[in-house]
This record gives sequence, C-alpha cells and structure tokens, in this order.
Amino acid sequence: MTKPPLTLYLAAPRGFCAGVDRAIKIVEMAIEKWGAPVYVRHEIVHNKFVVDGLRDKGAVFVEELSECPDDRPVIFSAHGVPKSVPSAAQARNMIYVDATCPLVSKVHIEAQRHADAGLQIIMIGHAGHPETIGTMGQLPEGDVLLVETPEDVATAAVRDDAHLAYVTQTTLSVDDTADIVAALQARFPAIIGPHKEDICYATTNRQEAVKAMAPKCDAMLVVGAPNSSNSKRLVEVGARAGCAYAQLVQRADDIDWRALEGIGSIGITAGASAPEVLINEVIDAFKARYDVTTELVETAQENVEFKVPRVLRQPA
Repeated sequence: MTKPPLTLYLAAPRGFCAGVDRAIKIVEMAIEKWGAPVYVRHEIVHNKFVVDGLRDKGAVFVEELSECPDDRPVIFSAHGVPKSVPSAAQARNMIYVDATCPLVSKVHIEAQRHADAGLQIIMIGHAGHPETIGTMGQLPEGDVLLVETPEDVATAAVRDDAHLAYVTQTTLSVDDTADIVAALQARFPAIIGPHKEDICYATTNRQEAVKAMAPKCDAMLVVGAPNSSNSKRLVEVGARAGCAYAQLVQRADDIDWRALEGIGSIGITAGASAPEVLINEVIDAFKARYDVTTELVETAQENVEFKVPRVLRQPA
C-alpha cells in the first residue's frame, strides 16, 4: 500500500536551550564528581524523559530541601529557588550547586535592584510555577505582586503608583505579555520595566518559528511536557497564528492519529526542555505512516552557551 504524501515542517530553533543544556550537564558532572546519589530539588527541567535518564544515573529528585540528607550534594533546578533555600542549605553545611538558568538569575538580580531602590515589584507570571515562586522568593513576602492577566492589573493593590517596577517569568507568551505590559503602563505610567526583555531568547525564538510555520500547516505538534510553561505557550502561539489543530505530545506514543486523518502537512517543534531524541521519535512515527517531505522553517540561529559553576570544574 502506498503511503499518503505529507509535508513535514520542522521548526528551527526548537528543543533544548542553553539553560537546559547547562542544568543537565550540572547534574551529570555532579554525579561524576561526588558519586551517586546526588539530590536535585524539584525536576531539574520539565521533561520526564530527561528526569528519568538522570535518575538512572544516580540523581534523586525531591520537592523540598528537608528531604535531602546533610552529607550529600544537592542541586537547585534550572527554574530558580527562593533565597530561603540556599540559606537553609548553608545553615546545614550542605554542598549545593545552583543550576538556575542565568537568564532567570538576571530577573532575580533585577528584582533585588529595584527593591533596593525602594520600588515595589509587579511580577508577570503564572501562579505556582517554580520560576515564579523562585523570583518572588528573592524578596520578603508581600514585596512582589503577581499578575497573570490584564484583568489582574486593574485590581492590583499597590503601595505607591509612582514607585513601581515590573519583571516577568522568562517562559511566557511574548504576545500575551505585551498585552499585560500595556495594561501596566496604562494604569501606572511611571512603572519601570527591564533594561532588556525578561522573556528569554529561546522562548522568543521558538515562538517566532512557530508563528512562521503555523499558517502553512494543517496540524502542529509540540514535543514537550504538560508542566512545561514554554511548551504550552508554543501550542497557544501555534493556534493563534492560524494552525487549526495544535497539540502537545510528550512523545510519539501520545500522537492522536485519528485526529490527524486527511492532513497534507504537519508542523513539528519542541519546548526548550525536550531532547532531540524525542523529536526524532515523532518524525520517525510520521515517516512510518506517510511519504514525508521535510522542510525546515528557520527564523533564527542560536549559539548561546552558559558555563557550569566553577565548583564542578575543580577536581574533587
């Protein structure tokens, strides 16, 4: 039986970003340096395949520092942690390595700098997301107000309209965030924004590639985890950019083939914590069912690299 033809549009950039790459490397190098087990507070990145692979190598994933013994190293995830966490690790004389993405750390520093200047901070982010918890936890409770929508801006109870600054989670939808920033600036004309966009280069680049790809596609799949903010935003961006069917899949087994019946083109991309092996698995699943012609949709090239902390580059 001849396979039906299918044009497969492959987004570039897609998948791993420099912060995720660095975080995974940190766990692997820590296991190499100190042996197993090495504890990791929260999933190092939001991807089950990656986390399971590191667990097999000797990483133990926990939600809180209280679950870690004093005598084993602990790593803080790429999403960042409240200041209270490294303080507690220091108090227990623990070896700890901070795998917070440098672009998240930039937002932490920014928030602290604004607070030192006497400004109240408004954070644009998602309640309960580890990155939002980590950023808000850089300052005393109540010093950072969270807004998730333009509607939240209308009801934000600020201390002083004239002394405000805003920061954002790094993995948000660029367009949604622009709407919230516009609402903040309309209500608080004196509000100070970041020197440079807080939404990270990788989030922005992946969303731009999806915007370029979506109008060409009958359907689009985003390879990523359901708890990955940047992956979920890619689905939303794809739908908004004109793709009638945009779905998140963790891997090839999750593809709903019945929903894709009759398509002539598919767009494939991946969130910043999804490894290329899972993207290839999805592509291979389409090649098994269709006569695939692949076209790359490239909107940017990335060559960013972040160094691992010095403690891992020194001999044990």
